[in-house]
Amino acid sequence: MNSSNAFFIKSALGLVKNTKAASLFVFVDSFEYFPLPENIPRACQLILVSEKKLEIPVALQNKIKKIIQVPSIDLGRLGLIKLTMALALSQALVKHGDKVVFLSHLRGQKYWDTLLLIQIGKESELITSKNISGISESVKPEVFEHLLSLTLELASKGREGKAIGTIFVVGDQDRVMQLSKQMIINPFKGYDESERNILNPLLKETIREFSALDGAFIVSDEGVLITAGRFLGAAHDEEELPRGLGSRHIAAAGITALTNAIAIVISESTGDVRIFKNGKILMEIEKP
Repeated sequence: MNSSNAFFIKSALGLVKNTKAASLFVFVDSFEYFPLPENIPRACQLILVSEKKLEIPVALQNKIKKIIQVPSIDLGRLGLIKLTMALALSQALVKHGDKVVFLSHLRGQKYWDTLLLIQIGKESELITSKNISGISESVKPEVFEHLLSLTLELASKGREGKAIGTIFVVGDQDRVMQLSKQMIINPFKGYDESERNILNPLLKETIREFSALDGAFIVSDEGVLITAGRFLGAAHDEEELPRGLGSRHIAAAGITALTNAIAIVISESTGDVRIFKNGKILMEIEKP
């Protein structure tokens, strides 16, 4: 272990102990350069975050609460931490009021360079809405994780070199369908559910192509794509949203205010991704 990483591990453990943090999130790409911290307080759960599928030595497995795998997309330091927080919320690994410590680094580096302490629900830069509960109850964690990763990839890469702007509404599908209407012929009608499940990697390019359509993708809580090109008719008070947000964001706020669904919106103008729950923006992940 180099001296820089040794310093950051010591500092992270000191911060965990002094603040009685509930979780320590450690970003690692390889155990060769990023050894696991030892002597973590029992009350603190160790959660690893990596772009790679890590092979955990048997001797270390009982020390790790969870491994969160994030997509290989350059989100910058803060964007990566926000993504990690969203995935942790979807798995109910953290809750409102928890103090958590992040030990992270930029992609490709062999040393940690960022140590951050936050309290869930009190850091508006990370989580916009104080009402952060309900993600894990609304949709399966693996569905939310895959959909968010897919959305960030679409926002980053676009379609044929052009920016993408679209909405994904996931969960509470019966109510969502009641409050919306079809703008075009449903392109997913008639296909087997396994063929149109977002967990199916073969569906990615199809979603990318249909993202050019007006309207929203509707996804069930099990991950099945019900339709695309759906008009969301639920009304919402624009004054409750930050200025400058367009019709997609208003529609996402409206549908999530009247249902138990979650909406993920890609801004065509900026490439930023916003997660909506209960009619409010839960989190914004800016495009670097």
